[in-house]
Amino acid sequence: MAVYKNLKKLNIELPAVAAPVAAYVMYIQTGNTVYLSGHIAKKNGQPWVGQFGRNIAVEEGRQAARGVAIDLMATLQAACGGDLMRVKRIVKLTSLVNSAGDFTEHHLVTNGASELLAEVFGEAGRHARSAFGVAQIPLGSCLEIELIAELA
Repeated sequence: MAVYKNLKKLNIELPAVAAPVAAYVMYIQTGNTVYLSGHIAKKNGQPWVGQFGRNIAVEEGRQAARGVAIDLMATLQAACGGDLMRVKRIVKLTSLVNSAGDFTEHHLVTNGASELLAEVFGEAGRHARSAFGVAQIPLGSCLEIELIAELA
């Protein structure tokens, strides 16, 4: 698995790990499984505020989800002691999409994260997934995604 080669090819530099904004930790490991707390979408370093079906389009959402995946990979790298090569598999994503009641394309928004993880981790990046529409997300963000991974 050429994770770092793929990141370089995609011109992705992982950011510093964000600090929690409430009473939780960014990740927890039990056995070989690591659980990453939800990461919200950001634009220019601030929460990407908005609601799908009201003032954000699906294509913008795909980009927001891609950005969340990059932040998740940074946290995952920290959970792996600085070495993403320890990731055996991305097991599952859970995506919360801030959306109007009649919005039904949560899955298309979340594809931005799923597709990037598959590009970076190859077959090990293909995962199970749930995508839900919710009435609101902390700080008004348009999207929040959490991740579960298996480590070697």
